[in-house]
Amino acid sequence: MFKDKKNTLTLAAICLSSLMFGLEISSVPILLPTLEKLLKGNFSDVQWIMNAYTIACTAVLMASGTLADRYGRKLVFITGLILFGITSLLCGLASAMPLLIAGRFLQGLGGGIMLICQVAILSHQFQDGRERSMAFAAWGIVFGIGLGFGPLIGGLILTFLSWKWVFLIHVPLSILTLGLAWAGVRESRSAQIQRLDTLGMISLCLAVFGLIYYITQGPEMGFVSNYGLMVLGASAACFLLFLYAEKTSIQPMFDFTVFRIRDFSGAIIGSIGMNFCFWPFMIYLPIYFQGVLGYSSLMAGTVLLAYTLPTLVVPPLAERLLLTYRPGIVIPLGLFIIGLGFMLMWLGIHAAHLGQWSMMPGMLLSGIGLGLSNTTVTNTTTGSVNPDRAGMASGIDMSARLITLAINIALMGFLLSKGVLIHLKVAFSGTLNTLQLHSAAEKIAAGNFVGLLEKNPVITIVDPAGNVTHEALAKGFQLLTLFGGIGVIFLALVSFMIFKPRSPQNSLERG
Repeated sequence: MFKDKKNTLTLAAICLSSLMFGLEISSVPILLPTLEKLLKGNFSDVQWIMNAYTIACTAVLMASGTLADRYGRKLVFITGLILFGITSLLCGLASAMPLLIAGRFLQGLGGGIMLICQVAILSHQFQDGRERSMAFAAWGIVFGIGLGFGPLIGGLILTFLSWKWVFLIHVPLSILTLGLAWAGVRESRSAQIQRLDTLGMISLCLAVFGLIYYITQGPEMGFVSNYGLMVLGASAACFLLFLYAEKTSIQPMFDFTVFRIRDFSGAIIGSIGMNFCFWPFMIYLPIYFQGVLGYSSLMAGTVLLAYTLPTLVVPPLAERLLLTYRPGIVIPLGLFIIGLGFMLMWLGIHAAHLGQWSMMPGMLLSGIGLGLSNTTVTNTTTGSVNPDRAGMASGIDMSARLITLAINIALMGFLLSKGVLIHLKVAFSGTLNTLQLHSAAEKIAAGNFVGLLEKNPVITIVDPAGNVTHEALAKGFQLLTLFGGIGVIFLALVSFMIFKPRSPQNSLERG
């Protein structure tokens, strides 16, 4: 494939590691209804299974790049790979929700280290123009396969093996990748040693963690309680500390001066828009298919391909559109199409009797919109700044994606539970007290109807066929799709307004 055999081994290692990272994002959601039942967790536990991974990735993303430049990209990549393999084993052996959530956090640390090193290793080792293009194309395709086919792979493993193997499969894959990386990757370091922005990294992660904790635990601790307000205040203080750290640091993790570049700022709004609803909603879609439509995990994973596969097929079209139209057209258009897809899914839930076909048009349209935006955003963020700042720009882009994803997983979970609760209050008025209603809403939002009936047997008497409870879950998803559709269309308009036609003056803004 390549003149140098080491390059072939390196590309195989990088592609395998990107496949594992993509699978851990998209295959796990299909497990969540099962995990909530088997490990006896609650709805917030289900959210933390995903958020622990994304928060950990965000925590190490920028620091890993600096450490890799200083101590060696091969060394840091292998370290992340070993951590990912060991923690995947811990996740697969977990017997309780706290253990799985802790394992997912540690797994996210390894995943974040691998992710940031992948690009650095490819950039250094593939210098020839043709080989470089082939390497990055292969990496992008394999990463997309992990994201696109993850739901189906997770459904297959859950059906024919056990949920544990969704995590355990990464142990032999990590060992294989480790051997390939050890044999193929050449060690490299940066000539310019960067300082580690420890204060910025820690303060940002604490700010994000505090906000997510406030959203997920708010119904239990009270949003306006002393404890709740203290958590929110601490989160705000950490964010202000982060802004101070970036403003005063000699080598900041986030150089905010790049936001003066309109193309960069418009593309970052695109990053936020894609992760505002598309990826967070995929966490909850399996609950809709299994809880409302009664599909098996395998069937739910198969139907989800309509949501994810367009993200693999459409990017070449996006690249062609980018040659004809500027990013200020393509990115907002992609976001608008995602929003339109969510509005169609909102309408589709009204016609749930049609089965998966009622959701299919909206799912396909949203996937097409993401395919138009995804690579376009990456190209624009890195291409709108000077080459020596491309790494920092890419880090801001990836951080914006992961932070938005983590916050909106929590926010969508809150809205889903709230939508279910509103319907239950009307349906069971005078039958269940406030505490029972909140407990029932959490069980229904997680798709755990068995746990619901065990804890509230009176529901069996009032709603023996389960029509009310299933309708409540559908109403919750109506609220989610409406929120996602309106939100991303608004962000599409914001992105469009920030962009402006290219001009000589705009090119001089690059800093």
